Amino acid sequence: MGYTIREMHADEYRLLEDFLYEAIFIPEGAEPPARDIIKLPDLQVYIKDFGTLPCDTAYAAFVDGRAVGAAWARIMHDYGHIDDETPSLAVALYKEYRGQGIGTGLMSALLSGLWDKGCRRTSLSVQKANYAVKMYRKLGFVTVDENDEEYIMLKDL
Repeated sequence: MGYTIREMHADEYRLLEDFLYEAIFIPEGAEPPARDIIKLPDLQVYIKDFGTLPCDTAYAAFVDGRAVGAAWARIMHDYGHIDDETPSLAVALYKEYRGQGIGTGLMSALLSGLWDKGCRRTSLSVQKANYAVKMYRKLGFVTVDENDEEYIMLKDL
């Protein structure tokens, strides 16, 4: 499948709402939460006023002109927060586009974009049962903290 990845334009940041919902890990057999879960303050930190902070960086993947995935980062007090110098990231793809290398491509573009903005490391939070843990490790993320359900991972850029 052919796809392209590029930095998102400011008028496309509204798409991050959809991808924020897609980024929510739903374990096998669990009921997906209602879409309005993204309105919770703990999740709004990922997208509210995106583009207004120095390290706000977002990339999208497109297939036939349609956005099918996004990876974005910003300095925020989220689940993966390390410090006020390290942007945390999120990545999501629509289900039918997962497992095809697009997520890795998005992550690579995002990591490069963060470097270009002067960021020297990035972090994330991921549930231990999430299949994406393997991708993060392949990209060089290391676990720096964990609890019963999640890893906090960090990557030097």
